[in-house]
Amino acid sequence: MTQQASTDTPIHLLDAWIAEERQIVERLDNGPGPGPGLARPEQVAGKTGLEVMQAMLNGEIPYAAIAKTLDFTIVSVSRGIAIFQGTPLPQHLNPLGTIHGGWVATMLDSALGCSVHTMMPPGRAYTTAELSVNYVKGLTPKVQRVRAEGKVIHCGKQLATAEARLVGADGTLYAHATTTCLVFEVPAGR
Repeated sequence: MTQQASTDTPIHLLDAWIAEERQIVERLDNGPGPGPGLARPEQVAGKTGLEVMQAMLNGEIPYAAIAKTLDFTIVSVSRGIAIFQGTPLPQHLNPLGTIHGGWVATMLDSALGCSVHTMMPPGRAYTTAELSVNYVKGLTPKVQRVRAEGKVIHCGKQLATAEARLVGADGTLYAHATTTCLVFEVPAGR
């Protein structure tokens, strides 16, 4: 999980998160922006999953349109790790007045899937076979930002597993999840 220095208060960490998000969103929006298209085959040919994710984060290839739709963005990728940051907003509320579980699950699923994506060699891909989410605390728009950090547990030739946590800048845990992904060869010409 993202570590908080002992001298950082949650307010300072939140300010840092928001400043980092602004820079990333500006870079992404100055690039090709969100889909609806995907990266062209020649843009990803011969690249590892980590290289593809880094190209996306650098604004060199399109990012997924769902990030705009649901007000979250990827903020960091490294081998086996992907971090997303989201803004829980009133349009994400359920009838009970808390952020809809689907919004939380989508953020966690994105972090989980992208963490697995960083482990793919050229020519390999994955798809989610199972997603399990545990909601531990209600989330409302009073929480200005949350982060979902996905970490790969295992990545083999046929299966990959990962875990993720959704936390606020003060360290509050809102949900955690696990996934199992099927790993496969990318069909030729795709």
